[in-house]
Amino acid sequence: MDGQDNSLIIIAGPTGIGKSAIAHALAKHLQCDIFSADSRQVYKEMCIGTAVPPIADLQEVHYHFIQNVSIHQQYDVGTYVEQCREALQLYFQSHQHAILVGGTGLYIQALTQGIDTFPEVDEGIKHKIKDLYQKDGLAFLQEFVQIHDEEYYKSVDKNNPRRLMRAAEVILSSGQPYSSFRLQNNQPLPYTVQYILLEMERSDLYQRINHRVDEMLEKGLVEEAKSLYQWRHLKALDTVGYKELFDHFDGLLTLQEAVDLIKQNTRRYAKRQLTWFNKFGNWKRLPPEYAEVEKYIKVKLMK
Repeated sequence: MDGQDNSLIIIAGPTGIGKSAIAHALAKHLQCDIFSADSRQVYKEMCIGTAVPPIADLQEVHYHFIQNVSIHQQYDVGTYVEQCREALQLYFQSHQHAILVGGTGLYIQALTQGIDTFPEVDEGIKHKIKDLYQKDGLAFLQEFVQIHDEEYYKSVDKNNPRRLMRAAEVILSSGQPYSSFRLQNNQPLPYTVQYILLEMERSDLYQRINHRVDEMLEKGLVEEAKSLYQWRHLKALDTVGYKELFDHFDGLLTLQEAVDLIKQNTRRYAKRQLTWFNKFGNWKRLPPEYAEVEKYIKVKLMK
Protein backbone atom coordinates (compact mmCIF):
# COMPACT_ATOMS: atom_id res chain seq x y z
CA MET A 1 0.00 0.00 0.00
CA ASP A 2 1.34 3.45 -0.93
CA GLY A 3 2.67 5.12 2.21
CA GLN A 4 1.27 8.45 1.06
CA ASP A 5 -2.22 6.98 1.39
CA ASN A 6 -1.63 5.75 4.93
CA SER A 7 -2.70 7.93 7.86
CA LEU A 8 -1.78 7.77 11.52
CA ILE A 9 -4.40 9.67 13.50
CA ILE A 10 -3.05 10.83 16.86
CA ILE A 11 -5.58 11.56 19.59
CA ALA A 12 -3.77 13.11 22.54
CA GLY A 13 -4.67 15.07 25.63
CA PRO A 14 -4.46 15.09 29.40
CA THR A 15 -5.48 12.18 31.58
CA GLY A 16 -9.21 11.83 32.19
CA ILE A 17 -10.38 13.88 29.22
CA GLY A 18 -11.92 10.94 27.36
CA LYS A 19 -9.29 10.07 24.73
CA SER A 20 -9.83 6.32 24.88
CA ALA A 21 -13.60 6.41 24.32
CA ILE A 22 -13.28 8.73 21.32
CA ALA A 23 -10.42 6.71 19.82
CA HIS A 24 -12.40 3.49 20.25
CA ALA A 25 -15.48 4.90 18.53
CA LEU A 26 -13.37 6.29 15.68
CA ALA A 27 -11.55 2.97 15.26
CA LYS A 28 -14.89 1.20 14.90
CA HIS A 29 -15.98 3.79 12.33
CA LEU A 30 -12.75 3.49 10.30
CA GLN A 31 -12.41 -0.25 10.96
CA CYS A 32 -8.81 0.19 12.06
CA ASP A 33 -6.51 -0.73 14.94
CA ILE A 34 -5.52 1.37 17.94
CA PHE A 35 -1.90 1.83 19.01
CA SER A 36 -1.48 3.00 22.60
CA ALA A 37 0.96 5.74 23.58
CA ASP A 38 0.68 5.32 27.34
CA SER A 39 3.81 4.54 29.35
CA ARG A 40 1.85 2.75 32.09
CA GLN A 41 -0.83 0.85 30.17
CA VAL A 42 1.95 -1.30 28.70
CA TYR A 43 2.27 -3.22 31.99
CA LYS A 44 0.35 -6.48 32.42
CA GLU A 45 0.01 -6.22 36.19
CA MET A 46 -1.45 -2.69 36.20
CA CYS A 47 -5.04 -2.36 35.06
CA ILE A 48 -7.43 -0.30 37.18
CA GLY A 49 -4.92 2.37 38.16
CA THR A 50 -3.80 2.90 34.56
CA ALA A 51 -7.35 3.03 33.13
CA VAL A 52 -6.80 0.16 30.70
CA PRO A 53 -9.77 -0.05 28.30
CA PRO A 54 -12.48 -2.49 29.41
CA ILE A 55 -12.34 -6.10 28.17
CA ALA A 56 -15.33 -5.52 25.88
CA ASP A 57 -13.42 -2.75 24.07
CA LEU A 58 -10.27 -4.86 23.79
CA GLN A 59 -12.33 -7.62 22.20
CA GLU A 60 -14.12 -5.26 19.82
CA VAL A 61 -11.08 -3.41 18.43
CA HIS A 62 -7.50 -4.65 18.07
CA TYR A 63 -5.26 -2.72 20.49
CA HIS A 64 -1.45 -2.65 20.37
CA PHE A 65 0.88 -1.92 23.32
CA ILE A 66 -1.73 -2.55 26.00
CA GLN A 67 -0.49 -4.77 28.86
CA ASN A 68 2.24 -6.28 26.66
CA VAL A 69 5.17 -6.25 29.13
CA SER A 70 5.70 -7.05 32.80
CA ILE A 71 6.55 -4.55 35.51
CA HIS A 72 9.66 -6.70 36.06
CA GLN A 73 10.95 -6.00 32.54
CA GLN A 74 13.05 -3.04 31.46
CA TYR A 75 10.96 -0.81 29.20
CA ASP A 76 11.62 2.72 28.02
CA VAL A 77 10.79 5.19 25.28
CA GLY A 78 13.52 3.81 23.00
CA THR A 79 12.07 0.31 23.19
CA TYR A 80 8.58 1.65 22.60
CA VAL A 81 9.59 3.64 19.51
CA GLU A 82 11.47 0.72 17.99
CA GLN A 83 8.59 -1.70 18.56
CA CYS A 84 5.83 0.71 17.57
CA ARG A 85 7.50 1.82 14.34
CA GLU A 86 8.04 -1.81 13.38
CA ALA A 87 4.42 -2.69 14.23
CA LEU A 88 3.07 0.28 12.24
CA GLN A 89 5.22 -0.57 9.23
CA LEU A 90 3.83 -4.11 9.20
CA TYR A 91 0.28 -2.92 9.87
CA PHE A 92 0.25 -0.38 7.02
CA GLN A 93 1.14 -3.08 4.51
CA SER A 94 -2.49 -4.14 4.61
CA HIS A 95 -4.35 -1.25 6.27
CA GLN A 96 -4.86 2.40 5.39
CA HIS A 97 -5.60 4.03 8.75
CA ALA A 98 -4.39 3.61 12.33
CA ILE A 99 -5.11 5.51 15.53
CA LEU A 100 -2.46 6.38 18.11
CA VAL A 101 -4.00 7.37 21.43
CA GLY A 102 -2.41 8.34 24.73
CA GLY A 103 -1.18 11.02 27.04
CA THR A 104 2.53 10.19 27.21
CA GLY A 105 3.85 13.12 25.22
CA LEU A 106 7.42 11.79 25.17
CA TYR A 107 6.25 8.58 23.45
CA ILE A 108 4.28 10.52 20.84
CA GLN A 109 7.08 12.99 20.16
CA ALA A 110 9.75 10.29 19.94
CA LEU A 111 7.62 8.16 17.61
CA THR A 112 6.89 11.01 15.20
CA GLN A 113 10.07 13.10 15.44
CA GLY A 114 12.77 10.62 16.37
CA ILE A 115 14.64 9.92 19.56
CA ASP A 116 18.00 10.96 20.87
CA THR A 117 20.62 8.20 20.77
CA PHE A 118 23.55 8.46 23.16
CA PRO A 119 26.63 6.30 23.79
CA GLU A 120 26.94 4.22 26.93
CA VAL A 121 28.57 6.09 29.81
CA ASP A 122 30.95 4.29 32.15
CA GLU A 123 29.86 4.24 35.79
CA GLY A 124 33.19 5.72 36.79
CA ILE A 125 32.51 8.84 34.72
CA LYS A 126 29.04 9.16 36.22
CA HIS A 127 30.52 9.06 39.72
CA LYS A 128 33.21 11.57 38.75
CA ILE A 129 30.66 14.11 37.46
CA LYS A 130 28.45 13.55 40.51
CA ASP A 131 31.40 14.11 42.87
CA LEU A 132 32.40 17.30 41.06
CA TYR A 133 28.81 18.56 41.25
CA GLN A 134 28.61 17.85 44.98
CA LYS A 135 31.96 19.58 45.49
CA ASP A 136 31.62 22.63 43.23
CA GLY A 137 27.85 22.92 42.81
CA LEU A 138 25.61 23.90 39.90
CA ALA A 139 28.09 26.53 38.67
CA PHE A 140 30.57 23.78 37.75
CA LEU A 141 28.00 21.95 35.61
CA GLN A 142 26.91 25.15 33.89
CA GLU A 143 30.46 26.18 33.06
CA PHE A 144 31.47 22.70 31.88
CA VAL A 145 28.52 22.35 29.50
CA GLN A 146 28.85 25.93 28.23
CA ILE A 147 32.54 25.43 27.37
CA HIS A 148 32.12 22.02 25.71
CA ASP A 149 28.69 22.36 24.08
CA GLU A 150 27.52 25.93 23.64
CA GLU A 151 24.66 24.86 21.35
CA TYR A 152 23.06 22.65 23.99
CA TYR A 153 23.81 25.18 26.72
CA LYS A 154 21.69 27.77 24.93
CA SER A 155 18.58 25.57 25.09
CA VAL A 156 18.96 23.55 28.31
CA ASP A 157 17.31 24.51 31.59
CA LYS A 158 20.43 25.88 33.28
CA ASN A 159 18.98 25.31 36.76
CA ASN A 160 18.31 21.61 36.14
CA PRO A 161 21.34 19.71 37.53
CA ARG A 162 20.07 16.35 36.29
CA ARG A 163 20.08 17.46 32.65
CA LEU A 164 23.40 19.24 32.98
CA MET A 165 24.98 16.19 34.63
CA ARG A 166 23.70 13.95 31.85
CA ALA A 167 25.20 16.25 29.22
CA ALA A 168 28.51 16.46 31.09
CA GLU A 169 28.67 12.65 31.37
CA VAL A 170 28.20 12.16 27.63
CA ILE A 171 30.67 14.93 26.76
CA LEU A 172 33.35 13.54 29.07
CA SER A 173 32.75 9.96 27.96
CA SER A 174 32.65 10.53 24.20
CA GLY A 175 34.78 13.60 23.75
CA GLN A 176 32.01 15.05 21.59
CA PRO A 177 29.28 17.65 22.22
CA TYR A 178 26.11 16.29 23.79
CA SER A 179 24.06 18.01 21.07
CA SER A 180 25.81 15.97 18.34
CA PHE A 181 23.97 12.84 19.47
CA ARG A 182 20.49 14.34 19.53
CA LEU A 183 17.82 13.19 17.05
CA GLN A 184 20.32 11.25 14.93
CA ASN A 185 17.78 8.62 13.94
CA ASN A 186 14.94 10.91 12.91
CA GLN A 187 13.83 9.45 9.60
CA PRO A 188 10.85 10.71 7.55
CA LEU A 189 7.70 8.77 8.40
CA PRO A 190 6.22 6.58 5.62
CA TYR A 191 2.70 7.81 6.43
CA THR A 192 0.90 11.06 7.03
CA VAL A 193 0.11 12.12 10.59
CA GLN A 194 -3.05 13.89 11.78
CA TYR A 195 -2.52 15.55 15.16
CA ILE A 196 -5.59 16.00 17.38
CA LEU A 197 -5.38 17.43 20.89
CA LEU A 198 -8.47 17.20 23.07
CA GLU A 199 -9.08 20.22 25.28
CA MET A 200 -11.71 21.42 27.74
CA GLU A 201 -12.11 23.94 30.55
CA ARG A 202 -9.60 23.20 33.31
CA SER A 203 -12.27 23.16 36.04
CA ASP A 204 -14.36 20.65 34.08
CA LEU A 205 -11.32 18.46 33.47
CA TYR A 206 -10.49 18.44 37.16
CA GLN A 207 -14.04 17.36 37.99
CA ARG A 208 -13.70 14.50 35.51
CA ILE A 209 -10.40 13.48 37.09
CA ASN A 210 -11.89 13.44 40.60
CA HIS A 211 -14.83 11.36 39.38
CA ARG A 212 -12.56 8.90 37.58
CA VAL A 213 -10.49 8.35 40.72
CA ASP A 214 -13.71 7.54 42.60
CA GLU A 215 -14.65 5.07 39.85
CA MET A 216 -11.23 3.40 40.09
CA LEU A 217 -11.72 2.94 43.82
CA GLU A 218 -15.13 1.37 43.22
CA LYS A 219 -13.55 -1.02 40.70
CA GLY A 220 -10.98 -2.20 43.25
CA LEU A 221 -7.93 0.08 43.00
CA VAL A 222 -7.01 -0.49 46.67
CA GLU A 223 -7.04 -4.26 46.20
CA GLU A 224 -4.99 -3.98 42.99
CA ALA A 225 -2.41 -1.81 44.79
CA LYS A 226 -2.22 -4.36 47.63
CA SER A 227 -1.43 -7.10 45.12
CA LEU A 228 1.48 -5.02 43.80
CA TYR A 229 2.76 -3.71 47.15
CA GLN A 230 5.62 -6.21 47.43
CA TRP A 231 7.14 -4.76 44.22
CA ARG A 232 6.60 -1.11 45.17
CA HIS A 233 10.31 -0.35 44.61
CA LEU A 234 10.00 -0.96 40.85
CA LYS A 235 10.13 2.06 38.55
CA ALA A 236 6.87 1.05 36.86
CA LEU A 237 5.02 1.38 40.16
CA ASP A 238 6.30 4.88 40.87
CA THR A 239 2.95 5.93 39.47
CA VAL A 240 0.12 8.16 40.67
CA GLY A 241 -2.61 6.03 42.18
CA TYR A 242 -0.28 3.34 43.42
CA LYS A 243 2.45 5.21 45.29
CA GLU A 244 -0.08 7.10 47.43
CA LEU A 245 -1.77 3.84 48.42
CA PHE A 246 1.61 2.27 49.17
CA ASP A 247 2.17 5.12 51.65
CA HIS A 248 -1.25 4.33 53.13
CA PHE A 249 -0.27 0.67 53.54
CA ASP A 250 2.94 1.84 55.25
CA GLY A 251 0.86 3.81 57.75
CA LEU A 252 2.02 7.20 56.48
CA LEU A 253 -1.43 8.26 55.24
CA THR A 254 -5.04 7.48 56.09
CA LEU A 255 -7.05 6.04 53.20
CA GLN A 256 -8.90 9.34 52.76
CA GLU A 257 -5.61 11.26 52.73
CA ALA A 258 -4.26 8.87 50.10
CA VAL A 259 -7.39 9.29 47.94
CA ASP A 260 -7.25 13.07 48.21
CA LEU A 261 -3.57 12.97 47.25
CA ILE A 262 -4.26 10.73 44.25
CA LYS A 263 -6.77 13.27 42.97
CA GLN A 264 -4.41 16.18 43.60
CA ASN A 265 -1.42 14.47 41.97
CA THR A 266 -3.51 13.37 38.98
CA ARG A 267 -4.65 16.96 38.47
CA ARG A 268 -1.02 18.09 38.65
CA TYR A 269 -0.04 15.42 36.15
CA ALA A 270 -2.76 16.60 33.77
CA LYS A 271 -1.42 20.14 34.06
CA ARG A 272 2.09 18.93 33.17
CA GLN A 273 0.70 17.04 30.19
CA LEU A 274 -1.01 20.17 28.92
CA THR A 275 2.22 22.13 29.29
CA TRP A 276 4.06 19.45 27.28
CA PHE A 277 1.52 19.36 24.46
CA ASN A 278 1.46 23.14 24.26
CA LYS A 279 5.21 23.10 23.61
CA PHE A 280 5.24 20.21 21.15
CA GLY A 281 3.32 19.52 17.97
CA ASN A 282 1.08 21.23 15.45
CA TRP A 283 -2.24 20.24 16.97
CA LYS A 284 -5.80 20.56 15.82
CA ARG A 285 -7.45 21.43 19.11
CA LEU A 286 -10.90 19.95 19.56
CA PRO A 287 -13.35 19.43 22.43
CA PRO A 288 -13.64 15.85 23.73
CA GLU A 289 -16.72 15.15 21.62
CA TYR A 290 -16.75 12.26 19.17
CA ALA A 291 -18.86 14.06 16.57
CA GLU A 292 -16.32 16.90 16.36
CA VAL A 293 -13.39 14.52 15.97
CA GLU A 294 -15.14 12.38 13.35
CA LYS A 295 -16.15 15.44 11.33
CA TYR A 296 -12.59 16.78 11.31
CA ILE A 297 -11.04 13.43 10.36
CA LYS A 298 -13.58 12.84 7.60
CA VAL A 299 -12.53 16.10 5.95
CA LYS A 300 -8.79 15.40 6.39
CA LEU A 301 -8.99 11.88 4.96
CA MET A 302 -10.96 13.05 1.91
CA LYS A 303 -8.09 15.30 0.78
